[in-house]
Amino acid sequence: MRNLILNIKNEAGEIVAGVLSTLCWNWLELDILWVDSDQRHRGYGSQLLLEVERIAREKSCDFMMLNTFSYQAPEFYKKHGYQLITTIENAPTGHCHYYFKKDLN
Repeated sequence: MRNLILNIKNEAGEIVAGVLSTLCWNWLELDILWVDSDQRHRGYGSQLLLEVERIAREKSCDFMMLNTFSYQAPEFYKKHGYQLITTIENAPTGHCHYYFKKDLN
C-alpha cells in the first residue's frame, strides 16, 4: 500500500483543497477529499478527483472506492460516475454512511 497526497494552493501558498488516498493492490481508496468552505464551487474538488483517477489508471488500478456521509458529498460523487454499493443507516445518528465504487476500466 502507498499513500497518494495531492493539494491545491492559493496565491499566498496556503492549501485550499486536498486529497489523501491509498493505492491498495488493484484499487485506489479515496480517504479524504477536502475543499476549504470559502473555496467551494470553483472546481477544485472535481480537479483533484479527476487527477486521482488519472493516477489510479496510470498505476493499473481496476477501480476506486470511497465512503462519505449524507451530510457531506454523496451527490458530488454520483455526478462523477461513482456507484453506491452499500448504505449504513443511522450512522451517525440521523444520517447515512455511504460506500461508493467506480470502475476504471
